[in-house]
Amino acid sequence: MAENEKRTMLERLFGRRKDQTGPNVADVPPAPQADDSPLSPIVQPPAVADTPPAGAAEPRPVAETDDTPPAPFLPDAPRETAPEAAAPESMEPEPEPAPAAPVPAPGKPASWWQRLTAGLKRTSSSIGTGITDLFTKRKFDAATLEELEDILIQADLGVAMAARVTEAIGKGRHDRAIDPDEVKGVLAREIEAVLVPVAKPLVVAADKKPFVILMVGVNGSGKTTTIGKLAAKYRAEGRSVMLAAGDTFRAAAVEQLKVWGTRTGATVVARDQGADAAGLAFDALQSARDTGTDVLIVDTAGRLQNKAGLMAELEKIVRVMRKMDAEAPHAVLLVLDATTGQNALNQAEIFGKTAGVTGLVMTKLDGTARGGILVALADKTGLPVHFIGVGEGVEDLEPFTARDFARAIAGLDA
Repeated sequence: MAENEKRTMLERLFGRRKDQTGPNVADVPPAPQADDSPLSPIVQPPAVADTPPAGAAEPRPVAETDDTPPAPFLPDAPRETAPEAAAPESMEPEPEPAPAAPVPAPGKPASWWQRLTAGLKRTSSSIGTGITDLFTKRKFDAATLEELEDILIQADLGVAMAARVTEAIGKGRHDRAIDPDEVKGVLAREIEAVLVPVAKPLVVAADKKPFVILMVGVNGSGKTTTIGKLAAKYRAEGRSVMLAAGDTFRAAAVEQLKVWGTRTGATVVARDQGADAAGLAFDALQSARDTGTDVLIVDTAGRLQNKAGLMAELEKIVRVMRKMDAEAPHAVLLVLDATTGQNALNQAEIFGKTAGVTGLVMTKLDGTARGGILVALADKTGLPVHFIGVGEGVEDLEPFTARDFARAIAGLDA
């Protein structure tokens, strides 16, 4: 009776395999294989019927194997299902990500005005938010003017410029409501008036061949990158360009200039690290003259304006080049980092005395909320501002225009 119950239980569990295993029982030795297969009790009757009389006594050992508990096999049986084994195969046809993440077609490049306003966003937001908060919450009076002056000073426009703007805004407007946009309009006009005299393009004289540009500035101001951008600009105009890797203290600067030379198609003159910068400048000038190069741009090592020895080296570079060309360099551009704030005024003064700076390039205006320093520089030094940079791209260095800068920094439309 117990044997029938066990058989019934096993048939319920393995009923679907009964037909499949039946035909193979004749090939399996009765006693040894019964221990390894839970299906032996199910196929026992056919095995006894086909076995010769001599082996009729052997079914009892097979019956004894029925005492082997099937429990160890029960957890495994449901898991051996074909669908799970095929699951990875069903996932393989799915990798079609291209339509889900299409590469956008390149759009129309941003205009210079768009790049300028984006680059000056931090400065214009600082000034504009302060003006809006100030002139929408209270009546225009002396206290309001004082707070406006503080806002402009914090943007590095300088004390003199801030006082000039507040004075212009205060005329005829006391004790009455004033719109923030009206204040921004006055601010833009006053800034433009200061910048117009210094907004001068750098003219490459056709009768100066090569036209020599000497780049100077402190460490990290962006001289080498600016040189690369200028090279790209002049090459786009169809001019031949030579770059002199005069920053012989820093091997990375030489390699960086070589990369720019490759990108722009400019010739690069370089020497070993530690070579004499003045001698390199002289050799580059000689090579540029021999090859009829249009523009020669000479890089120099970054140096702090308070280092007398390094500043004297700049004087030597100028002196040596003038042995070959009495008018060289034809332009000495001081590259100023806008993020240095008021320290830029000191740099302009010292480099002006040492290297005879003829014009300014202001970089990294997109990295500060104090872009007003350019206004303070123009107001105090009167040096021409040739280019400004508002980003890392080649197109982010452009000739300086007073009106665009004034309206962008005030947060007004073009």
